[in-house]
Amino acid sequence: MTITQLEYVVAVATYRSFILAAEKSFVTQPTLSMQIQKLEDEFGVKLFDRNKHPIEVTPFGEKIISQAKIIIAECERINDIIAKEQNNISGVFKLAVIPSVAPFIIPPLLEKYHKKYPEVKLRVKEMETNRIILALRNNEIDAGLVSTPLEENNIKEYPLFYEPFVGYFSENEAALKKKLINPNDISLDRIWLLNEGHCMRNQIINLCSDQVEKLQAERPFRYDSSNVETLRKMVDKHGGMTILPELAILEFDEDMVENVRYFEEPEPVREIGLVTTDHFVKHSILESLSEEIASMVPEKMRAQKKTRKVLRIQSAKL
Repeated sequence: MTITQLEYVVAVATYRSFILAAEKSFVTQPTLSMQIQKLEDEFGVKLFDRNKHPIEVTPFGEKIISQAKIIIAECERINDIIAKEQNNISGVFKLAVIPSVAPFIIPPLLEKYHKKYPEVKLRVKEMETNRIILALRNNEIDAGLVSTPLEENNIKEYPLFYEPFVGYFSENEAALKKKLINPNDISLDRIWLLNEGHCMRNQIINLCSDQVEKLQAERPFRYDSSNVETLRKMVDKHGGMTILPELAILEFDEDMVENVRYFEEPEPVREIGLVTTDHFVKHSILESLSEEIASMVPEKMRAQKKTRKVLRIQSAKL
C-alpha cells in the first residue's frame, strides 16, 4: 500500500470515473487502474463496483476511503510542518471565491501575494457558496472565500472581515433625501437582485422582507444579475435601487457616491471568511492568505462592532 495508491482511490471515489480520476491525477487511465487493482488484490476485496455507471464505492470501500483521506491529510501535514519550520511557504493552493467578493479582492491580491510568496502557486476560481462546499468535501479545492457563518458540518470557518451593505439609488428615489436609511426605505418592488444561488441575495431578502419576490413579480420586466457591478448599472439605466457591499463603491466617482446611502444602526454587514474542511492541513499558506486578504480591506472592517448586525445566509424565502 502506498500514498499514491490511496490518492488514486480517493480520486475515483470523488469523480466516480476512472478516466476523469486519471485526468485529475495527471496519469494515464491504465496506470491508475493498475495501481487500484494492486491495492484491491492486497486487501482481498473490491473498493469499487465497476458494473455501475457512474462507478459506485462498495461498503468496504467507503471505510477505506474515509481512512485514506485521513492518511493523505496527515502526510500533507508533515510537509506543512517542515515548510513552516524552514520558513518556506510553498506549494499549490486551490482557492474558490464567491462572485460578489472576487472582483474586489482577487485582482489586487494575486500580484501582491505572488511577490511576497513566490513559491506558492495560487489557483483561483469563482464559485457560488453551495458549489464551494461541495468542492471542499470532494477535495477539489483547499479553501473557499465566502460569506460566513455557514454552520455546515465538518467545515471550519476563519472570519476575516465585516463588510457593510449600502443602498444605491436612482436620482428620483425618495431615500436620497435622507442621510441614513433603514430597511423600510428599500423599494421592494424596484430592487435589483443577484441571481438565485448567491448568498448575498439571501442576505438582502432577509434584510428587506420575504415579500420581495411577490412584489417584483408585478414589474414589467425583471433581470437577476450574477454581477454586483451590473446591479449598479441597472439602477443607473432603469431606476429603482439595489444593495451593494461597501467594497464595490470604493472606486466610485463623486457623482456615483451621491447616490449611496449607509444604513443606520444596527448597520447590516456580511462576515467574510475563509473556510476549509476538518482535515485541511495547509495551514501555513492559509495563514499567509488570511493576513494578506485582511490587509487589503479598510481597517474599520477588520473587527466586528456592537453597532453592526451580521446578516444571515440561510432561511431566505426564494
